[in-house]
Amino acid sequence: INFPFMFVFLSFLAAGVSSVVVGHPLDTVKTRLQAGKGYKNTFHCVLTIYRKETVTGFFKGMSFPLASITVYNSAVFGFFSNAQRLISKYRYGDGRHPCGMLDLTVASMLTGLVSVGLGAPVDLVKIRLQMQTQTILAGNQRLYRGPIHCISSILQTEGLQGLYRGAGAMILRDVPGYMLYFIPYTIFCNLMKPDTKSSPHPCSIWLAGGLAGSISWVTATPADVVKSRMQADTQLQRKYKGILHCIIHSYKTEGAQVFFRGASVNAIRGFPMSATMFLTYELSLQFFRGL
Repeated sequence: INFPFMFVFLSFLAAGVSSVVVGHPLDTVKTRLQAGKGYKNTFHCVLTIYRKETVTGFFKGMSFPLASITVYNSAVFGFFSNAQRLISKYRYGDGRHPCGMLDLTVASMLTGLVSVGLGAPVDLVKIRLQMQTQTILAGNQRLYRGPIHCISSILQTEGLQGLYRGAGAMILRDVPGYMLYFIPYTIFCNLMKPDTKSSPHPCSIWLAGGLAGSISWVTATPADVVKSRMQADTQLQRKYKGILHCIIHSYKTEGAQVFFRGASVNAIRGFPMSATMFLTYELSLQFFRGL
C-alpha cells in the first residue's frame, strides 16, 4: 500500500469517525422526531431519550455507520472528483479544466445517485437500531441485538431488497441534496478566496463546508422524513405500501408540517459534519497536488 493511498484512507477515517461521533446523537433525535411518536418538540425528544435510555440512547445504531463511513466517504468524494474530471475531459478536452456550474450540477447529482447504493443499507440498519425504544420479543429481548443481527434478520425475513427499503425516497433526498451540497460549497469557497488563482484558506473551507451542509440537510428534510419513515417501517408492523402511500398517509394524519420535522436538528448537525468532511477532502487534494 503506497503512502498517498494510506494518507487519503487515514484522512477520511479521521474525518468520518469525528463526523459520526459528533453528529450521531442529533441524528438519533432527528430520526425519532421524523419516524417516532409522542415527541412534542426537539427538546422534549432529547429529554425523553435521556430519561428513558440515558446517554447511551443517543448513540444507538452508531457502530455500523462508524465502521462503514471511511469507505462511504472515500467512494462519494472519489466519485465526485472523477466525475468532474470525466466531464471536463468530455466537454473541454482536458480533465484538469475547471468545471462550470452546469458541470458541477451534473457531477453532484450523479454522486447523489451513486451514494444511495452504498448508503441505503447503512441508513436502514442505523434507523432500525435507533428506533428500538422498547423490548419487543419475549424474554426482555430486543428485535435486533446489533447491526450484524439486524442485517441477517432483514435478509431472512425480507431478502436482499429489504436492505434497500426506502432507497427510492433516499434518491429523492440525495440527488438534489448533493447538488445543494457541492454547489453552495463551491460558491462560498469562491466568494471567500482573495483572488481566482489562489486556494481557499482552511478556515474558509471549514465555513463553506459547514454552511453547505446545513443548506443541503434543511432542504432535504421533506424527503428525509419519508425515507426515515419507510426505513423504520419493519415487516412485523408494516404501515406504508410505498413512497406515495407514505407521503399521502403522513399528510392526511399529521398535516404538511410533518415533512419539516427535524429540520432544525438537520441544520445544526449538518454544519460540523460537513465542515469536517470538506476540510479533509480539500486538504487531501492539496497534499496530492504538492507531490
